[in-house]
This record gives sequence, C-alpha cells and structure tokens, in this order.
Amino acid sequence: MRPTQIAACAGALSLTFALGLAFGQTQQTPPTQNVGVATTRNVAIDLGPEIEGMAGRQLRLRLITLAPGGVFAEHSHVDRPTVEFVLTGDATEFRGATQRVVREGEAILSDRNTTHWWRNDGSTTVTFVAADIFRPQ
Repeated sequence: MRPTQIAACAGALSLTFALGLAFGQTQQTPPTQNVGVATTRNVAIDLGPEIEGMAGRQLRLRLITLAPGGVFAEHSHVDRPTVEFVLTGDATEFRGATQRVVREGEAILSDRNTTHWWRNDGSTTVTFVAADIFRPQ
C-alpha cells in the first residue's frame, strides 16, 4: 500500500470510529428503583434548636455503598441540598443528558436544581459520604 492509501484508510477508520461514538451514545433511561444500594451508617442532628428558622430540618450524614452494577435511582434535591464525597471507587453520575465519572476522592454539590442518578460500572463497591439538610417525614 502506498503512503497516500494508508493515510486515506486511516482517515476513513477515524471517521467511522468518530461517527460510531457519536451515534452510539444514547441517553440513558433513568432508573426508578435502587439496585445494590445500602446505607450502613446514618447520623443526624435536629437543626431547630441549633439555628433559628431551621425547625423541622436535620443535618444528616450517611455512609452509602453502591455495589458493582448497582444504580442509585433518579432523585431530586429540591428542598434537600447535599454534598456527596466518593470515599472509595469510581461512579458515573447522570444529570439529564450529561454524564461524568466521579472518581475516588472527588465531591459533588447538589442544590435545588439538581436531579440526578448514579451507576457503578466498576468491579468494586463505591462508598459515598453524603451530608444533607433534609426534612424527615
């Protein structure tokens, strides 16, 4: 094969690969049920006596695990801001059409505009530390 033919083949392969990536990406359907999720520790403090105007709300800290292949169903953070820290492992977070891998040692913030879900694509359990302000039912 001549160098021009090799270059043309390489270009065609690159274009085919790029188009395959572009058309192969489909938006994930958000799960409605948790699979492989466990909360192993849960502590909370009543904020009413601590901060004026916070009656009926708690500051909660949880240790949450997500098993390999597991999903944390889609949920909203309206009226429940949170900080989520990935203690061990890597997990994929989905926010609408956007997805990203959140790696061990990284944290994300979820405010009232956040609706998201998580998936563990790895072979090890992902452990999160989640702190949120919420209103117990």
